[in-house]
Amino acid sequence: MPNPTKISVCEVSRCFRDPQGKRIEALHNVNFEVEDAFSQEGRDIGEFRVLLGPTGCGKSTLLRLIAGLDRPDAGQILVNGQPIHGPSRERGMVFQKYTSFPWLTVANNIAYGPAINGIGSAERAKVVAHLIEAVGLSGFENSYPDTLSGGMQQRLAIARTLANRPQIILMDEPFGALDAQTRSDMQQLLLRVWDETASTILFVTHDVDEAIYLADRIFVFSARPGTIVEDLPVPFRRPRDPDVRQCAEFHELQQHVLAILRRAPGKGQVRVSI
Repeated sequence: MPNPTKISVCEVSRCFRDPQGKRIEALHNVNFEVEDAFSQEGRDIGEFRVLLGPTGCGKSTLLRLIAGLDRPDAGQILVNGQPIHGPSRERGMVFQKYTSFPWLTVANNIAYGPAINGIGSAERAKVVAHLIEAVGLSGFENSYPDTLSGGMQQRLAIARTLANRPQIILMDEPFGALDAQTRSDMQQLLLRVWDETASTILFVTHDVDEAIYLADRIFVFSARPGTIVEDLPVPFRRPRDPDVRQCAEFHELQQHVLAILRRAPGKGQVRVSI
């Protein structure tokens, strides 16, 4: 079965100016494609790609370009064969900082996107009920975001994004501010919920363990100016068992990724979970 190209990034570069006016090149000549993935039975199952690299290498900048929140200085980005002209409901984004509306309850936060997209109240109620259960927020429907823990707020952010049924989900280090146990729980939640959606996910992280555990493929970035130094397949099957982290092949892949990062030009920091 042919795999249509979902995202095409062609020779993309992006520069900024610091407060002193000095030119800073965040991304340099980035190229990759993401294709739709299908099961052996022909079911569209999406694909999970991770952008891995040291802090400050332009990963988040690239995600913003794909989201339509910024424009490249050079090159082109296509989604479903069409150029990006701005944000779109087909591309949902989850940030590291919690972005729910503080004046709306959990249920009303999730319902907000479907409401402004013209979804009827009965259908909205079904979507909200399903997502609240899926992300583990049952019992908190009438709570406000500032009463929730960090992990619960990210559960809400994921539910808000999924409520719009995006074809592509862009996630910018969404678990970076969480403690190790909560981060592990959220990774497993994300994989479970994603399996139902068939969305394509682009997930930014500088945590090597997180990248290997989540991804189908990893785009390894160099330090700034960020460019892809390797497109690395992850060999582990799905559904992915958390115990895969303990196997020898996982640790070998971890060491291989770290070696790629050490050889890449520039300097920066990555994290290896313990």
